Amino acid sequence: MAVVILQHAPAQAPSAVGAALAAARLDIRVYRAGEGDLPEDLTGVDAVVVTGGAARIRSGGSAPARDAELELLRGALTREVPVLGLGLGAQLLAVAAGGAVVHRSGSGSAPGQAGRSAVRTAPASGSDPLFAGVAAELPAARWGDDGTVELPAGALVLASDDHHRVHAFRIGASAWGLHYPLEADAEAEAAAETEAAVDGPAGSALERWWGPLPARFAELVAGRAEHTATRAFFTRRADAWEERFAYQTPAYEAAVARMGLRRGQSAVDLGCGTGRAMPALRAHVGAEGTVLGFDLTHAMLTAAVRIGRATTGGLLLADCARLPLRPASVHGIFAAGLLDHLPRPRTALREWARVSAPGGTLLLFHPAGRAERAARHGRPLSPDDPLAEPNLRPVLDATGWRLTTYDDAEQHFLARAVLAR
Repeated sequence: MAVVILQHAPAQAPSAVGAALAAARLDIRVYRAGEGDLPEDLTGVDAVVVTGGAARIRSGGSAPARDAELELLRGALTREVPVLGLGLGAQLLAVAAGGAVVHRSGSGSAPGQAGRSAVRTAPASGSDPLFAGVAAELPAARWGDDGTVELPAGALVLASDDHHRVHAFRIGASAWGLHYPLEADAEAEAAAETEAAVDGPAGSALERWWGPLPARFAELVAGRAEHTATRAFFTRRADAWEERFAYQTPAYEAAVARMGLRRGQSAVDLGCGTGRAMPALRAHVGAEGTVLGFDLTHAMLTAAVRIGRATTGGLLLADCARLPLRPASVHGIFAAGLLDHLPRPRTALREWARVSAPGGTLLLFHPAGRAERAARHGRPLSPDDPLAEPNLRPVLDATGWRLTTYDDAEQHFLARAVLAR
């Protein structure tokens, strides 16, 4: 797992974040973004940390290095790669997401005199993965004119102070910006502490507040690494996915027909992608039935909406191992090319059993047989393949399913199971 740190001044690396990332055994790759040094793309990147620096950012104008950095951040936001922006990095993140940065006066390149202000958490912080449980109010260092962040629509304010309505924020589910200069250089921090001497050193108070956040971010990066890789892979391919695989639609229709669904029932397509199975599911459950498509990648669901799949059922962004469904509410689950790519297939199968009604059907499908897929990837068919019948059957049995059909043909793979309870 690799974390890219975009550094804007040699002396301003985020030591607390870096130490937490290193403790989590994440591969750290530092780039001197302030000098135009950037990664070529986000391939293999599990998170991005953007540090601060002395130069201001403005929403208008153009600078090649800054424009390239903003484009990289837009790519991370689109692919839902976790991002942590600190100081100037938070401003860059806000602008990349469609927000703005406004300075109160002057056009100099450096912030003004350092000081301190009381930072108060916002109600949204209580349920935030990083900020939940932090102190409601603590002092933090600030610069004289370090800019006012104006967030894009949909972003959440997590903390504010008397000088900044937006002191910390979250964009989407994977990007955080912290306006206070956590990685401030020694001279600026000393100035902040001098101004705050009456109430105690700002640095130690900030450390108490900031303390758990680096480790939480590192834990979040590690915990989401598999999802991050999945989203990065499919986001790049989403726009062309339907056209590339449209020829497989008849095979999907034939597979859905073997589920035995009836009118008025509910059916879900897990890992639905562009929703290729959803029209067939709708045809079997009828207008009075329910069809839902779940996928982890926002770009895939966007593509599904664009080609009209939202007219056949609901499209939801969700982890297939943590479905937002009531117990025993689903009559049929369709999963194409999914189970053997999950890191914890037993956990997923138990979750699918939880949401399935008694006698519910599970159909595992792929529009190519196991041998054909192995040959396509230039490897022999492995006896450890999780979809091999001797491996699949006991896993299904252990998670509440009973295998009723196993059909591993040259042109398709199909395994049908019913809920045993």
